[in-house]
Amino acid sequence: MSHDELDRRILHALVQDARASYAEIGAMVGLSAPAVKRRVDRLRAAGAITGFSARLSPGELGWTTEAYVELFCRGKTSPGEIGAAASKHPEVVSACTVTGEADALLLIRASDMRHFEQVVERIGAEPFVIRTRSSIVLSRLVERPDALPLIPD
Repeated sequence: MSHDELDRRILHALVQDARASYAEIGAMVGLSAPAVKRRVDRLRAAGAITGFSARLSPGELGWTTEAYVELFCRGKTSPGEIGAAASKHPEVVSACTVTGEADALLLIRASDMRHFEQVVERIGAEPFVIRTRSSIVLSRLVERPDALPLIPD
């Protein structure tokens, strides 16, 4: 499905504030509230909008340590096996396969360094993990957790 400029502006408004009313969004994009609702419904039906959620502040909730952990796996460990193992650990925020030496990259949040160490030990104990390599996040310079870099034409 192709998206026009109004769709892009509506999506941008929703990313900025998903709680904005259709009337508020309409005022921003030059449409009536019912027209915005129809477009949002269409975008949801097409799968462009997959849901609405609250953004949380990990630090304010006690998750003050963040790190990227590379996994180096045995033989022919499948992405499914890695994903299933990573999913067992609630501290794993995301996991993906990557190019390069490592087989996968995990983003982990923990309450402190000791907690982080325990998580890495648990993950390292998975039968397919040969070794891990961690990089602790010192500070976030750019963060766009819910936004695409404005939807391409």
